[in-house]
Amino acid sequence: MNKQYSLSKKILRREFWTGMLLLVVAAVTLEATSLAQFFFTQKSVTEIASKRAEENLENAKVDILNILNQVETAIHNDIWMVRACLPIRDTIWKVTEHVVKENPSIVGSTVALVPGYYPDRPLFSPYSFKDVETGEITHKTLASEGYDYPSKQWFIEGLTHEEGFWSEPYLDVGGGDIMMTTFSMPVRDYEGRIAAVITADLSLDWLKSVFDDVVIYPEAFSMLFSREGQIMVSPVETLVMHNTIQEVSKQFTDTAAMRDFTDAVLSGKSGNLKVHGKKSFSHVYFAPIERTGWSMSIVIPNDQILGDIRKHNRIIMLFQLIGLLMLVLILLAAHRNQKKYKKLTENEEKMEQELEIARGIQMSMIPKTFPPFPERNDIDIAATIVPAKEVGGDLYDFFIKDEHLYFCIGDVSGKGVPASLVMAMTRSLFRAVSSHEKSPRHIVNVLNESLTDMNENDYFVTFFCGVLDLSNGHLRYCNAGHNTPFILTDSVKKLPIVSNLPLGIVPDYDYQEQDTNIIYDDALFLYTDGVTEAENIDHKLFGEKRAETILHTRRSPQDHLNTIYASIEKFVGEAPQSDDLTMLFIHFTNESLRNPSQWRLVLRNDIKQIDRLTEFIDMIAQKTGIDPDLTLSVNLALEEAVANVIQYAYPEGTEGEIKVDASARKDSIRFTISDTGQEFDPTATPETDISLGLEDRQIGGLGIHLVRKIMDRVSYKREDDKNILTLTKTIRKNNGS
Repeated sequence: MNKQYSLSKKILRREFWTGMLLLVVAAVTLEATSLAQFFFTQKSVTEIASKRAEENLENAKVDILNILNQVETAIHNDIWMVRACLPIRDTIWKVTEHVVKENPSIVGSTVALVPGYYPDRPLFSPYSFKDVETGEITHKTLASEGYDYPSKQWFIEGLTHEEGFWSEPYLDVGGGDIMMTTFSMPVRDYEGRIAAVITADLSLDWLKSVFDDVVIYPEAFSMLFSREGQIMVSPVETLVMHNTIQEVSKQFTDTAAMRDFTDAVLSGKSGNLKVHGKKSFSHVYFAPIERTGWSMSIVIPNDQILGDIRKHNRIIMLFQLIGLLMLVLILLAAHRNQKKYKKLTENEEKMEQELEIARGIQMSMIPKTFPPFPERNDIDIAATIVPAKEVGGDLYDFFIKDEHLYFCIGDVSGKGVPASLVMAMTRSLFRAVSSHEKSPRHIVNVLNESLTDMNENDYFVTFFCGVLDLSNGHLRYCNAGHNTPFILTDSVKKLPIVSNLPLGIVPDYDYQEQDTNIIYDDALFLYTDGVTEAENIDHKLFGEKRAETILHTRRSPQDHLNTIYASIEKFVGEAPQSDDLTMLFIHFTNESLRNPSQWRLVLRNDIKQIDRLTEFIDMIAQKTGIDPDLTLSVNLALEEAVANVIQYAYPEGTEGEIKVDASARKDSIRFTISDTGQEFDPTATPETDISLGLEDRQIGGLGIHLVRKIMDRVSYKREDDKNILTLTKTIRKNNGS
């Protein structure tokens, strides 16, 4: 005893330290996960910031180019006016005034004549500009001693750039007297000579407002550089037009990065790089503005991008520490109670696992895919099973073989695992026996013998077995003490049932089989007593009447089951489920039986299928009241005709179909046999002389001879690659009519 107690203590101690080790591993894993999460979040946020910065630079470029395009377009459109005014130079004032007046973004314009173009006036440059605040237009001449326009960049470059040239930004002393940039391009006279340069002055004040919108973080800032590196826009006003990018770059400690940045800007490249400072680094994004030689940049400190993430990460880490502390406390508490509940937990877990496995095995044995036969349009089925415990004793099953639907439903006495084992055995026996047996009576007899032989614990099974011929709606069934199914026709009623004992009670019991015919749109509802005997908290039963009322409203099979189950749940309320609940709904939808005077049978080219033809003709005779002797004759003729098709229409080894359509009138019945086999007209066969002896008679022909003698009319045609043989017979009814 002491050894066992000591061993138990060692196990508990080992499990405690194992738990502590797992806690440490969990803490390390949690911290590693947090760091990985922070890394990937940081990467993602940085990528988002980069994308936003690049998008903002692109938007700023678009805004700037829109203004520049307006200026360029205005100048291009007015060149013809200058050319027209060159012969009368005093009218050139009208051109400059027009440029300024008609274009809000242009603050000044001049037409500067090439020196010496007018012999009497070596220099001539009328200039119009407007007051930025009042909009008043003023005129003056740039051809003065204080302003040597031929030496200005806008004039020199304007002469050589046919598509125009944007000058470096400058303070236009003596001109517009504002910070501006000038767009200039040459003007040729009608003889093709360069006569002048026309310009448009653009104030740079609006650029600051454009770049204010580029900033996406409080401590971020943007800058604009000219072609030669002059600072055009900066958050530090003292740098604007007084410093260059080269001068500013020298103030940074990360000289290599700033050198790369300076080279990229001056060469008109776009991209991004990191510039390291004393404590952190900044992300620098830059892009050129085409045609101008300008470059834009945004500088975003890394702390601005990751500040919120780091703050949130610290909060998360705090909560993680609190969580780990709570885990330690929980582990200690669990260790104190582990000895008390260890054995109970192990037993419960083992039982739950076994029951879960048993439930999985049990559920895997029954069909669960609905609709089960989506390729068919003659049958629709839905079923459900809800055990009262983890496993139960209810069962259902169905399958199609040789155009017959085999189906069953059953209820094993008792609950739990023993009942589930009997259920599994019953279902397996049903599959095994029905695979080679067509009679429900024989199937039930075999099941009863097997169950009584093995029934040492006095279990019994209520069981209903049915076989439905899908071609004609003929239903054969045998009930072994099970709940009476409902049949849904034009009304809802109980299926006629002969009382038989449940399976497993009496050996050698002779079960009785019954049959009936169902037509298009008829349905069967089969259920176990878990449906009708479902109890509410007042111990009242759900009952058959409630189920019957629901069935009166036609629905799809699955909707029927859902509605009934929902009604049961609502009726039962908080009361626990007292019994297994199983339902099976079969809806017969064979369109060929929709018209009661027309029938169809589809056969394979297999001589064994002739038995189905006999059942088909017997069913028609029963529905139409044909005289039995006449039925026998018609059956003989149809067998000969169909057997002839089975044997000769399709090449050996080839599968094919033979369709037999029947339609009844008041005084006749007509059969149409069609196939897609080789073309053959049996009516073209010469009449057989039966008076000749066997040695003198030609081989073959007796079959069609028999058909001709029995049927009143026989005709053949080949249509749409089909052989169509039509047989008509005048009928006599059993009542002599």
